[in-house]
Amino acid sequence: MKRIVLTGGGTAGHVTPCIALLPALTKAGYDIRYIGSYNGIERKLIEEYNIPYYGISSGKLRRYLDLKNFTDPFRVIKGYFEAKKILKELKPDIVFSKGGFVTVPVVLAAKACHIPVIIHESDITPGLANKIAIPAAKKVCVNFPETLNYIPKGKAVLTGTPIRKELFAGNKIKGLDFCGFTANKPVIMIIGGSTGSKTINDIIRGMLPTLLRDFQIIHLCGKGNLDPKLENLNGYAQFEYIKKELSDLYAASTLVISRAGANVICELLALKIPNILIPLGQNASRGDQILNAESFEQQGYSYVLKEEDLSVSSLMEAIETVMSNRQKYIEAMNQSKLNNSIEIIMDLIKKTQL
Repeated sequence: MKRIVLTGGGTAGHVTPCIALLPALTKAGYDIRYIGSYNGIERKLIEEYNIPYYGISSGKLRRYLDLKNFTDPFRVIKGYFEAKKILKELKPDIVFSKGGFVTVPVVLAAKACHIPVIIHESDITPGLANKIAIPAAKKVCVNFPETLNYIPKGKAVLTGTPIRKELFAGNKIKGLDFCGFTANKPVIMIIGGSTGSKTINDIIRGMLPTLLRDFQIIHLCGKGNLDPKLENLNGYAQFEYIKKELSDLYAASTLVISRAGANVICELLALKIPNILIPLGQNASRGDQILNAESFEQQGYSYVLKEEDLSVSSLMEAIETVMSNRQKYIEAMNQSKLNNSIEIIMDLIKKTQL
């Protein structure tokens, strides 16, 4: 039996694309194993699927001054030798890495063991972990045409992000019922990321009297950000985080307002949902969300509103523009070449393995 080791961790975004590949890998007859950090978010997510999980030591690689910069390199070195031992025992045909700092020792150990590696890079410019890992990879899957300029020639393949099949099976009526909504008013869903966004949350809640005249609002506001005063407001449903019901909420949504993390915007593209992107500013990130959003805007998939330009009036203008041009955005998304990500990546895996 062919064996594949998946790796990725640190955030859910480094795990869900691996989860999206599981049905296709199982169907193709692969024995699937997973390497992640000892107690990272990836452990909990993967063990739900009964995939054998192997934990290794992991340290973060930072570009800024921090006391942990003196200890984390030793954790990475320890993780390298642990990963090497695991790979020698498992003898996989291939390693698929989704990124995150835990993947660096795994990818480097795979190269030392002469095991081919495929990496997936979500953002336009590779993050630090993938920058270190890319030289050890045979192929690098990317989401954006612009990323081809940042990867050695011949290595990069435009694939898009694998999307979990269950997201395509959403039921609009179930989504409306879950929120206590009616079917005669359009729905706007706001996604501020797993930790939420105070800026977006505050703007949306301040606009509710106006928004609720014409729309129903699903607000994914992030952990610890529920507002008890709004609990029973008609037409408004707030949640810290949604997992199982997300496909139904997507199906119920007429428009989505979101941050511009690569995974969520690729989901919106795959599901053909018109959207407004408010990327994290450079003061809060390395600027990858800004580049992601600009690319989607240029390709006609999204309306982009910079965080520094965010106000009640600018957001209302954005909503009116997208609602008036919904069909134009849907048609552009229908033309995308990134609608068969799982098939393209599976083909790469079959061609690249030992």
